[in-house]
Amino acid sequence: MSLSPLLVFDFDGVLVDGMAEYWWAARRAAQGLAPRLLLPEQPPAGFAALRPLIHKGWEMVLMAAELGRPELDLPALLADYEATLPIALARWDWSPEQLQQALEQVRSTAITSNLPGWLALHRFYPGVEARLRQLSGEGADWAVLTTKGAAFARQILSGADLEPLALYGHEQGSKPAVLERLLGEGRPLWFVEDRRPTLEQVRRQPQLDPVRCYLVSWGYLGPADSCNLPADIRWLTPERFATPLAQWP
Repeated sequence: MSLSPLLVFDFDGVLVDGMAEYWWAARRAAQGLAPRLLLPEQPPAGFAALRPLIHKGWEMVLMAAELGRPELDLPALLADYEATLPIALARWDWSPEQLQQALEQVRSTAITSNLPGWLALHRFYPGVEARLRQLSGEGADWAVLTTKGAAFARQILSGADLEPLALYGHEQGSKPAVLERLLGEGRPLWFVEDRRPTLEQVRRQPQLDPVRCYLVSWGYLGPADSCNLPADIRWLTPERFATPLAQWP
């Protein structure tokens, strides 16, 4: 049994910056469900402020719709995001499943009709592609664990000629559940995320104690996410990311 680490990367905000695509797809999905909704073509500042709080794709569609309400109190939404989600769903009479389906339909149509244009809405963070290609030389494999649909993440990776050992989308369950299954394979797991609440959720589960957790310094971080990190969540900068694994914290 291999004792080399399996690096498990979150996708959006760690490997790829897809902010342009998030708004592009969320806007279209929201307007498909509410045709009278008027939204700008370019991402509004409020969307970028909300992105660190958004966990799942359906939330992007809901937040796009909320940003189209003239009476929206954005500071209040940012201050109590989780409590606002069910209120906003009820306001629009939508379900998470309905929103997720609408989002994935927009993306599927884009991939079928204009794959190069859709791929162009994403960019890998500087140095990421080269670093992933180096991992095999260090005896390490890498996988992707994302709340995006697996097929969409695979298209983006394939467009860059990158092939992970495994790719887990939202269809495979929650991130802690997937990590627990991977621990059963008996090799060290290093989990690399840009969302501090996700890492804190992992740290609260004793069965996941063996997982080494990293919070990247890039991606969609909230303004206080880097402050007072617990010792069991390690800070990963681009400079340290580029070094051999033996030099990672």
